[in-house]
Amino acid sequence: MEQYLANELKNVSLSMFRKDFIGIFHGSISARVEHNKFLINKKDAIFDDLKRSDFIELYSKKDYRWNEASMDADIHLNIYKNINEAKYVCYAMPPFITAYSLIHDTITPKDYFGAQKFGSLRVYDPKLYDDWYERADIEIYRQMKENSTNLLIIKGYGVYIYDRDINKIAKTIALLENSAKLLYYANGFETRRV
Repeated sequence: MEQYLANELKNVSLSMFRKDFIGIFHGSISARVEHNKFLINKKDAIFDDLKRSDFIELYSKKDYRWNEASMDADIHLNIYKNINEAKYVCYAMPPFITAYSLIHDTITPKDYFGAQKFGSLRVYDPKLYDDWYERADIEIYRQMKENSTNLLIIKGYGVYIYDRDINKIAKTIALLENSAKLLYYANGFETRRV
């Protein structure tokens, strides 16, 4: 089972790496194995060539293995512990979504596919970045639960998403990134027309 999940994560992470959604210094991807166990990339993993050894199995009870895991492991754990339908979790930092989030409180796609899928999405503002990682593990899953969403766009930080299907996660991020890119280009055209 773990090998199958690792292969799924490996394949999707390569696609997301090639699209610049996850990179060498940002991003994490995981899969729930059992109720209290999940598989996540290690902290030194490079997403374009992941191997089974780049993943580590963690239990909700922390042990020495947590030292090797992604710095996002606590966030993934809290999503799994508090949101039963989460089978896969991903943190990505797509450039257009992240840039758009810096200057907008909502992302409202204007393209057909983005508008049909998302409508309008609120951008969560963590306020201070100084202590963000001390708060993120609780704030992220709480925002998801309180707003009944599996997708959280965080200002200047990126996107957290969970789903029952890892391919849906990749497609959702790609669709949202494309919508943010189109908003960027449309804004440039509007500025030039004025």
